[in-house]
Amino acid sequence: MKEKYKGKSVVVTGGASFIGSHLVDELVSFGAKVKVIDDLSSGVKSNLKDSIKDIDFVEFDLRNRDKENELFKNAEIVFHLAAIHGGRGFIETQQRAMLDNFNIDTNVFTSSVDNKVRMIVHASSACAYPITLQSLENNRNLLNESQANLNSQGGAFPDGVYGWTKLMGEYQLETLSNPQTKGRSARIFTAYGERENLSHAAIALIAKADLKMDPFPVWGSGKQTRNFTHVSDTVKGLLFLGADESTNNFDVYNVGTSNHIPVIDFIYEICKQIEWEPKTWDFQLDKPVGVGSRASDNTKISKNFGWEPNLSIADGIKRTLEWYRNSEIRSKSQQDLEAKLLAR
Repeated sequence: MKEKYKGKSVVVTGGASFIGSHLVDELVSFGAKVKVIDDLSSGVKSNLKDSIKDIDFVEFDLRNRDKENELFKNAEIVFHLAAIHGGRGFIETQQRAMLDNFNIDTNVFTSSVDNKVRMIVHASSACAYPITLQSLENNRNLLNESQANLNSQGGAFPDGVYGWTKLMGEYQLETLSNPQTKGRSARIFTAYGERENLSHAAIALIAKADLKMDPFPVWGSGKQTRNFTHVSDTVKGLLFLGADESTNNFDVYNVGTSNHIPVIDFIYEICKQIEWEPKTWDFQLDKPVGVGSRASDNTKISKNFGWEPNLSIADGIKRTLEWYRNSEIRSKSQQDLEAKLLAR
């Protein structure tokens, strides 16, 4: 993998973000020439502290089309992670803001094509899948790439406005991709880990346990499942797509785990590691919860690239917990945490 990126000119949009910054660190370690484009509206420059001296950082709002073409000049690979997004609370309460994703995607894709970029890797989402396939908590089906599309009846019923922006982003990239500029959309499933912010489920649950909140608030019944995937595995999946040498102009791949993990089991593992458990659980059914079940069919990415997530939930939580307890975002009070749960 390393040799495929050494010396390559790579642009990462949203490179100061949670996933983006981990991707940048890996690209730098591979010897790539990296440019990060980020407006710092949700990402933070401190995420790049290990790589900042080795990259070209450009603070820029990608909703602005003026001069954007210049930013992608001479790029060979573009990883497009910039988007208006957040945790479940944000995506269900800030739908108008997320409509800007249509504009961001159009600008990045057209600028990349105009500059004859060899490969565009688009960070899509499992939210692109029809919610009808994920509605029941006891549903254990695995989502495969063919089930979400704009070409077959029933294939386009995404998870809210955010899901629609991601599915339409895929459609835009498919339309613009050509033999000179290929496109790959990565449907990312429930990534978690170091540098994630408090609006996302995994860090929010760690923060609640760290504060020893009792009763312990859980959004939903706790029986809803997710396929929690550590960010280190997510980044490896993205890197495989960026190095894809197949002849397809466009393709889409799942990047997630195939394990249905009930949210309550994820919480139990956190509690086990901090050696504490609440006496009372407060299951909040009125909170934004999302779909009942979600996990990834990895047949395609495993067959084509040999990729499967490697880090266990226990090890992923251990790494994330250690980071959180030493991070600037560690909440000092329940009031402080509550204010951040619906933020971006």
